Amino acid sequence: MQLGMVGLGRMGGNLVRRLMRAGHECVVFDADAGVVDKLAGEGAVPAADLDALVARLQAPRAVWVMLPHGRITEETIDALAQRLSPGDVVIDGGNTHFHDDVRRAAALREQGLEYLDIGTSGGVWGLERGYCLMIGGEAAVVQRLAPIFETLAPGVGDIERTPARTGSVETRSAERGWLHCGPAGAGHFVKMIHNGIEYGMMQAMAEGFDIMRSASKPQVPAERRYELPLADIAELWRRGSVVSSWLLDLAADALAENESLSNFSGVVQDSGEGRWTVETAIEEAVPAEVLTAALYTRFRSRQDHTYAEKMLSALRFKFGGHVEIKK
Repeated sequence: MQLGMVGLGRMGGNLVRRLMRAGHECVVFDADAGVVDKLAGEGAVPAADLDALVARLQAPRAVWVMLPHGRITEETIDALAQRLSPGDVVIDGGNTHFHDDVRRAAALREQGLEYLDIGTSGGVWGLERGYCLMIGGEAAVVQRLAPIFETLAPGVGDIERTPARTGSVETRSAERGWLHCGPAGAGHFVKMIHNGIEYGMMQAMAEGFDIMRSASKPQVPAERRYELPLADIAELWRRGSVVSSWLLDLAADALAENESLSNFSGVVQDSGEGRWTVETAIEEAVPAEVLTAALYTRFRSRQDHTYAEKMLSALRFKFGGHVEIKK
């Protein structure tokens, strides 16, 4: 299939590479002409601007926007809407608030345009491992673009798989790593909760390693003072432990490289979805103590830094390439 991609950063560029590996044609644009040229050298069709991108796509077109949430995404989608034709599809694969998806989908529908919101998880590892795709929008549009989703999602050999379950089409696609979650906004809603849970999981892991590291402090009674090999413990837990996970794999890598994590300050940013998850929990009157506490810890990390916060920084760098913002 043919797909336009606007935004060729850590995620967008690798989405294009994974698609091209499977024979899809990608027309690409980014404000940085250098990254466009680089992907053109790898087989993508370059576009100097949005007009050129739309002109190089065959109707009905599909354009995936992979930009930071907020003004830049809003302006880009508005600009595309002025250039596309009825039946074309606009996809927002970034981390947009689901309320914005509902509004956009309604506005684009008035112009005869389709809209999909796709929560995309996989970070800098997605090129090799595949991406988990959480999709909101009209079912017919999702089905039309299914070959794109099948390629981007983890394939056989990309990740270790659990036994397949019998069930609906949705169940079977979920087992392949992508899912039509519901109407406009549902994809980003599910991704928002996914990232909120991620905050809590990372926080639990970081606090656990901080407690083990603190077991060697002088104030700990001598009879239970331990100098624990944290890197080896992380590696041990990866083998058969109930807490084994990709996050633990990344923690083990970070500790093996530098057990003190002195290469991280512990300033931990929040990218938006954690806040939105807590706000949504408040709106729905659902208690979310763990996720809320994890978010507040990130706020505190910008004032003073513990070993646990260095672990959070290390994990964010490992899975998403997120670099600490220096104070």
